[in-house]
Amino acid sequence: MLAGIQIEDKNYHVDLNQGIDLSFPLNHGKDNPKCFYAPDPNFEPVKTDSFIGSTAEGSPVNFYNVFFNPHGSGTHTECVGHIAKEKYLVNACLQDSFLVAKLIDIKLEKTKNGDYRISKEALKKKVKPNGQKALIISSDIYTYFKSMDFSGQNPPYFEPIALAYLRDCGIEHLLTDFPSVDREEDEGKLEGHKLFWDYPENIRQNCTITELIFVPSGIKEGIYLLNMQVTNLSLDAAPSRPIIYNLNPI
Repeated sequence: MLAGIQIEDKNYHVDLNQGIDLSFPLNHGKDNPKCFYAPDPNFEPVKTDSFIGSTAEGSPVNFYNVFFNPHGSGTHTECVGHIAKEKYLVNACLQDSFLVAKLIDIKLEKTKNGDYRISKEALKKKVKPNGQKALIISSDIYTYFKSMDFSGQNPPYFEPIALAYLRDCGIEHLLTDFPSVDREEDEGKLEGHKLFWDYPENIRQNCTITELIFVPSGIKEGIYLLNMQVTNLSLDAAPSRPIIYNLNPI
């Protein structure tokens, strides 16, 4: 299925059958990226005295309960409600389901204390002010971290002022393969989150951060059409499935 779209004064066609999925599926059990000691997702059939919701166990239908933590398991999108005292819901904060996004590759830097991070200086080389409002960052995280359980492993993060730089460049939607934009243990400061959302001074409530994405190998840097698919949960965060499409000039 081909669609024609206009971005500013340029026309493109997009093959909607050729989307590139940037998410991890949410699986039962341990086969998921995991962080912050969240419990493993659990899928189990509803059970009563006269019914069990599993066709494998004789039921005419599968009828499962699902238990998981959106922040701790799999690809998820969060809003400022993640850190705010006020109540903000991701399904209300995300206003646009289709966005023009820039995808960039950045190599992790090793700091003097042995941490891995992305710095402001690294971002300045690839991100300029007043460009696309959505930014997808693919790092080499799995070169250094072989396990998908990041709990207690001090995974990579962003230098806090790097998030302020992205904010000042006009980035409203940030997608990263990190489990969090902030350091795993930061004494609860959450500086990067606060700087990106400009909380609490001038809250950017329609901006989002998507974490634990996966950019397949071979996907080139460039400009893409991004479809943000986010589960309609009334929470500060929800599982998401960002899909990108090549933009082909007409």
